[in-house]
Amino acid sequence: MATTKQPTVIGRGLGGELRVLREGRKMSLKEVADLLGWQASKISRMETGKQGIRPADVASLLVVYRVTGRDRDRLVKLAERSEDTGYWENQPALSAESKTLMRIEREASEIVIYEPLLIPGLVQTGDYVRALMRAGNVSAEDVDARVAARLARQAVLTKDTPPKLKMIVDEFVLRRVLGNPKIMARQLRHVLESVERGTTSFQVLPLSLFGHSGLDGSYTLMEFVRNLPVVYLDHKISGLFLEEPAHIEFFRDETDTLSELALSPVESAELVATIAREHDRE
Repeated sequence: MATTKQPTVIGRGLGGELRVLREGRKMSLKEVADLLGWQASKISRMETGKQGIRPADVASLLVVYRVTGRDRDRLVKLAERSEDTGYWENQPALSAESKTLMRIEREASEIVIYEPLLIPGLVQTGDYVRALMRAGNVSAEDVDARVAARLARQAVLTKDTPPKLKMIVDEFVLRRVLGNPKIMARQLRHVLESVERGTTSFQVLPLSLFGHSGLDGSYTLMEFVRNLPVVYLDHKISGLFLEEPAHIEFFRDETDTLSELALSPVESAELVATIAREHDRE
C-alpha cells in the first residue's frame, strides 16, 4: 500500500536512481508496468519518492533493468532502509559528486551553503574546480569528468524558477589562492556576477572576528516546497544527510548566527571586489 509519509532522503535518492536506470534502458513507465503487471502510477510514485519502496519491488525492477551484482545488492539494501531518516552516503573517491545531493538539490526552493575553506560548489568556475581537484590529488584522467559533474550541478541556478541561494563564507576562502592569482580573481568576479541574478546572496565572515561558531565545518541546508528540509555535511569520501527536526533547527539557528556576524551583502561584495583586485596585482 502506498505510504502517505513524507519521503526520506534515502527514498528520494533510491527513486531517482531507479528513474535513471529506466531512462537508461529507454523504457517508458507503461512499458515497465506492463512487464510487471503493475500500474504505471505505482512506478512513478516510487521514482519520485511519494510511495514506500519495498525491497521485493526494487528486485523486480532490477530484473527488468538488468542490474546485477554489487549494484543490485546496494539498491535492494537501500530499499530495506527507505523509511529511515538520515543517510550516510559513501562516494567512490575524493571530490566525487554526491549522486543523492545532485538529485535533491534540483528540487530545493531555498539553499543555504556555509563554507569556511572553499568557494561554494554552485558558484565555482571550471578553472577553480580544476585547481581544487589537482590540489586534492585527483588523478589526471578523472579531473575533466569531475569538473563537468561539478559544473553540471550549477544548472539548478538557471532554471525558470531557480532556488533562493544564500552563501556565507570565511574571508580566508577569498584570500587562499587555488591555481594562481588570475584564476582566483576571475573566480571572485564570478561570485559577484552570480549575486547579480537577484536570487543569490553572499556574505563574508571577516578575519577581524578571530573566531566564530562556523570554524568546525561546512554545511548545506536545503528547503523544499513539498518535502521536508535536509542538511548535507560533506566529507572527503562520504556525505551525511540529516533530516531530524532538531538537526534542521540547529543549522537554521547556526545560519542566523553566522549571518548576523558576517558583513552585510553590500559590504561583502565590496570586500570580494577589493580582494579580486589584489589577486590581479599579484
